[in-house]
Amino acid sequence: MKVELDIRKTAQENAAAYYEEAKKLRAKSGGAEKAAKDMEKRIAELEKQIEKETKEAAERGKVREKKEKEWFERFRWFRSEGGRLCVAGRDARQNEILVSSHLEKGDLFFHAEIHGAPATILKGGQEATEEELLGAAQFAGSYSSAWKEGYTVVDVYAVSPEKVSKRAESGEALGKGGFIIRGERKWFRSTELGLIVGVGGKGVEAAPVRRGKGEMKVSVEVRPGGKEKGEAAKMIAKKLGEAASADEILQALPSGKFELK
Repeated sequence: MKVELDIRKTAQENAAAYYEEAKKLRAKSGGAEKAAKDMEKRIAELEKQIEKETKEAAERGKVREKKEKEWFERFRWFRSEGGRLCVAGRDARQNEILVSSHLEKGDLFFHAEIHGAPATILKGGQEATEEELLGAAQFAGSYSSAWKEGYTVVDVYAVSPEKVSKRAESGEALGKGGFIIRGERKWFRSTELGLIVGVGGKGVEAAPVRRGKGEMKVSVEVRPGGKEKGEAAKMIAKKLGEAASADEILQALPSGKFELK
């Protein structure tokens, strides 16, 4: 027997509604009486199953509280060894949002010298150590199209906010996610591509290899290689254990192929 449930109601409320329907059926005929009893039995079994599954999920720790995300969690991000936030866009729309809403005085804007690279911001980057700058450069390079193209290194530059513009020399505005850089740049030549993917305080996280695992409980180092993204995600999920799913890892990885270390 197929039982339809109203998702707006609890299992108990659904059951109560069906019990009322069963009473009406019972009052009609012998056949309806049997149908009503069958319905009551099915609903009782359904309630037991729901209770059992909820209890088992709670015991496995898979019933998680929904926590309000911080603004940077919708982007790609990590914290440097000095605690500075580094954020990169996932697409042209996010690049636009980052530069227009989150690039501020004292920050540094990073970008790989290749078509198809994220706008990357190191908050408070003008006060950062050289090692923090190298980590931000590796992060910006690793999420660029260089990884997808099979490169192992890429040139990355950094500039202060006032050197980033949305207008070309002609005065025409650029398309979404496009920017003009004016003035001197700080270069990070032949920046190696590489990420640490692991489980941190906010779930699955990724950081540049230069930063190291930080506070990640478990982690895997990835570099450009020969394994397809889906295969690599499954292998990483196996290494990280129940705290990370393959789908979450897929979201954290750049486009391209991988080697696990």
